[in-house]
Amino acid sequence: MLTVGDKFPSFDLTAVPGGPEGLKGEFVQISDKSDAGKWKIVFFWPKDFTFVCPTEIVAFGKLAKDFADRDAVVYGVSIDSEFVHLNWRLHHEDLKGLQIPMLADIKRELTEGTGVMAKDAGVALRATFVVDPQGIIRHVSVNDLSVGRNPQEIVRILDGLQSDELCPCNWKQGDDFIKV
Repeated sequence: MLTVGDKFPSFDLTAVPGGPEGLKGEFVQISDKSDAGKWKIVFFWPKDFTFVCPTEIVAFGKLAKDFADRDAVVYGVSIDSEFVHLNWRLHHEDLKGLQIPMLADIKRELTEGTGVMAKDAGVALRATFVVDPQGIIRHVSVNDLSVGRNPQEIVRILDGLQSDELCPCNWKQGDDFIKV
């Protein structure tokens, strides 16, 4: 599995865009070159039409503006096709207003390239990568398939990384930094 300091892999995936455009059935291409110069939050979920996944996707979507305020974009990725993503958005009430794109990694290239494929399940683990504008992984976390993650913690980590300071345990934006 890729870790902090590694270069995030190149990718070029078809996606259901976020916002109202995502409900129109028109797809977009998103690559590692998209949103150049921005921080990227790339999170993986196992598969569509499941139970824990929409809670995480919706939570990341609700924080899209908070990430944008920090010059960051959020990409959600699973091994499902763009058609499955679209169908899920159209038929899951909580996903209809989703503000982030859903990327289709049907060939599993990005999932395998990052090393987050669950060995026995054939789907991605619940992995989250924070990637800086130079494409370097600055944070990675992975949860078991049965446990959802906390997107608000990713906002906190992004704040700390962007501060370029030493941040103590439970630090949050506005708190004091560690002075050496």
